[in-house]
Amino acid sequence: MASATAAVNEPKIVNRWIQMLACIIAMMAIANLQYAWTLFTKPLTAGLHATLAAVQIAFAAFIFCETWLVPFEGYLIDLLGPRLVIGIGGLLVGAGWIGSGYATTATGLYIWYAIGGIGAGAVYGGCTGNVLKWFPDHRGLCAGVVSGAYGIGTAVTVAPIEDMIKASGYQHAFIFWGIVQGIIVTLAAMFIVAPPKGWMPKNFKPAAKVRQSMVDMTWWEMLHQPSFYVIYVMMTLVAFGGLVVTAQLKEIAGFYNVDRVIVAWGLSASILAIQLNRIVNGVTRPLWGWISDHIGRENAMFSAFLIEGFAIWAWLQTISRPVMFVLLSSLVFFAWGEIFSLFPSITADLFGRRWATTNYGIVYTSKGTASIFSAPVAAYVMLKTGSWVPVFYVMIACDVIAALMALFWLKPLARRCADESNSGLVGVGAQGPPGIAAKEPPVKVRGAA
Repeated sequence: MASATAAVNEPKIVNRWIQMLACIIAMMAIANLQYAWTLFTKPLTAGLHATLAAVQIAFAAFIFCETWLVPFEGYLIDLLGPRLVIGIGGLLVGAGWIGSGYATTATGLYIWYAIGGIGAGAVYGGCTGNVLKWFPDHRGLCAGVVSGAYGIGTAVTVAPIEDMIKASGYQHAFIFWGIVQGIIVTLAAMFIVAPPKGWMPKNFKPAAKVRQSMVDMTWWEMLHQPSFYVIYVMMTLVAFGGLVVTAQLKEIAGFYNVDRVIVAWGLSASILAIQLNRIVNGVTRPLWGWISDHIGRENAMFSAFLIEGFAIWAWLQTISRPVMFVLLSSLVFFAWGEIFSLFPSITADLFGRRWATTNYGIVYTSKGTASIFSAPVAAYVMLKTGSWVPVFYVMIACDVIAALMALFWLKPLARRCADESNSGLVGVGAQGPPGIAAKEPPVKVRGAA
């Protein structure tokens, strides 16, 4: 009877594939804020008469606001639905770049880029959380597709943005693309809604290699799980390396004298690397998500993190060769971007669907923690030591440690967390702190796929 009622009450215009498409478009539209940033660093240092380390504070502020406010934004999304919050996020995304274009001081840049970060966090958290709810049967793959849109979005805009900066200045590029991005995200938000309460796809059955909890934990209950802290530390370690490359790629290319070398199709090594990296960064997320659906999240993490550590080491050995600079920097992203499909997936696997946006929002703050070290601190270390080598070896160490943690620490903890949840050892209906209502037992309603 409950199943029939849910099917009747489900909005006719709602289709989970439309939800995913709208989320893909919104995520592609916000990608420039993070992945095109490296194009603006050198013009900003000249235009604002600031050091690279000072300019990179704006990037750190963006990442901090994009990540550390996601738990609050996610909680609003879980309560109010994604359409309103993502729509407001789209307006803030546009305002962030438009304001950055008008900023005349480093402080002004920090403020406006932080505002863009608030909006990007609302969009990223809302879109990721929504597909975790709509696709429990293909969680790794679909979370990877949507987060991959964020990784690949800049691939089609990096060359036009670079040309616009050269032709009319970074200010014009900020303002023009800020308007475009804000409009696209706001329109896409109109199509994004949460699934009906208790909705599940037909014939849903978790994959044999993936343990999923049938209990929906509040964020307060999640914080009492040891597996949460292992997940958080691992994502911080791995996020560090990718964010170093994201924020500093052009500076690294310039340091090793390959930034102006034309490699192919009239593109320099740095621009071609950025474009190829964005494509690989987008493709790798659904690929590793799909792999994790079949071999398990922890096994996929172990493999990917070791590949990234090796890729960084190999890149360092050949970094002054333009072609190898492009190819191996892309291999780094191939093994890095998957954290944005694997970590949201395992968060929903272990802690449930109902509060998935809030819970992954808390995990996602690890990216903000990593940004503190990956942008201004890494740039400061390079200036003090006169080399990027120390930073690279720290990146390698972080990847190897995270890989070992995935296999030998997270895997047994995750198994125990899922088993205890499904056996009733985690109390359904436990009361969290003020502001969090007691959970209700999950209603397993089968709806249309």
